[in-house]
Amino acid sequence: MKRGKKYTEKAKLVERATLYDTEDAIKLVQETSVAKFDETVEAHIRLGVDSRHADQQVRGAVVLPHGTGKTVRVLVFAKGDKAEEALAAGADFVGAEDLIPKIQGENWFGFDVAVATPDMMGVVGRLGRVLGPKGLMPNPKAGTVTMDVAKAIKDIKAGKIEYRLDKTNIIHVPVGKVSFGTEKLLENFQTLMSAIIKAKPSSAKGQYLKSVVISSTMGPGIKINPAKISE
Repeated sequence: MKRGKKYTEKAKLVERATLYDTEDAIKLVQETSVAKFDETVEAHIRLGVDSRHADQQVRGAVVLPHGTGKTVRVLVFAKGDKAEEALAAGADFVGAEDLIPKIQGENWFGFDVAVATPDMMGVVGRLGRVLGPKGLMPNPKAGTVTMDVAKAIKDIKAGKIEYRLDKTNIIHVPVGKVSFGTEKLLENFQTLMSAIIKAKPSSAKGQYLKSVVISSTMGPGIKINPAKISE
């Protein structure tokens, strides 16, 4: 892949073989941001687990203290009082069975997170094939299957993110925007890492944090020393 001149120049600031301290890495991410827009800062964390085993799954959610810098659109599957509660709490879309043809038939995905009350999971389950692959399926572990829809919406709007392993045992998550500055990005990152460390499965053996890399949307990857992130 051919990189632009700007990227090539910025990439020279990063020493490929170096494992940086977290704060230094975050400063470098800001220095190596090349785009004209406010880039998202992403973390890519490889874990020493095997996601093929149910007892080694790592999945959960955490509220980043400074949010993600992104406006999140929330869809809530609910009826009656809970539907009204969701609307009052700031949900962008609320519905029940009526959402099935819209999502399935019209291929509508105008939302970033889906929340459902437990009694609606029978309805939501019918959308599993389309919501699942997009990571939009409500899940109790992520706090998106709940009777307390107002709290779920509030947390999501405040910067709650879900983290989960992909097939290669890596977690990919946003930790904010380049414009946040070092201090806020550092706090967000540390909050995320402590949640992932707490979620370590008891059956995981050996080194848990295999590698930690952060980058801006268009910038080069910067390796963080996993040994310096306290397990």
